[in-house]
Amino acid sequence: MGTVVMYGSVSVDGFIADENDQPGPLFDWLLGGDVPLDESGALKVSQESYDYIRPYWDQIGATVVGRHVFDLTDGWGGKPPGGVDHVVVVTHRPAPEGWDPEAPFHFVDGSEAAVAKAQELAGHRIVEIAAGDVGGQVFAAGLVDEVRMDVVPVVFGSGKRYFGSVHAPHLLEDPDVVTLGHRVLHLRYRVRR
Repeated sequence: MGTVVMYGSVSVDGFIADENDQPGPLFDWLLGGDVPLDESGALKVSQESYDYIRPYWDQIGATVVGRHVFDLTDGWGGKPPGGVDHVVVVTHRPAPEGWDPEAPFHFVDGSEAAVAKAQELAGHRIVEIAAGDVGGQVFAAGLVDEVRMDVVPVVFGSGKRYFGSVHAPHLLEDPDVVTLGHRVLHLRYRVRR
């Protein structure tokens, strides 16, 4: 099985969105550079961010998100973000009415079942878990191998937490990657077992 990675852009004080689910400036770094991150050319980052993010994105076989994120993004129009092959949606509800059954989205009840489905789909490639409530559930269950954060220089004060509702202490190893991009600090931690 591939590595399970919890990932997201985060404020310095640990939030992935404000109270109204707005990310504010958390994704500005994806537009503030001069190196295209994908074929669309819409996302442009610094060379340092490109060298860190592009190889990671190329290794992702499946992404796990919660139904809330799926609904907020309108399911990305049926096309997984960042060129990911599959998206596994943690939900107690079926796919939306009229949803294209050919779209590479899988609706699974429960975070642990979602990780198992994502691992099946990804094979030896990375399984990415979106930060937030679902990410926190997977992290608390001990299923995350590493944590990647794109730390943006902003303080929200309150909002949606990176680790969701995790309340118990968990130790991470020292960061094994620290990359400074334009308006972002990329960090990678392995989870201590």
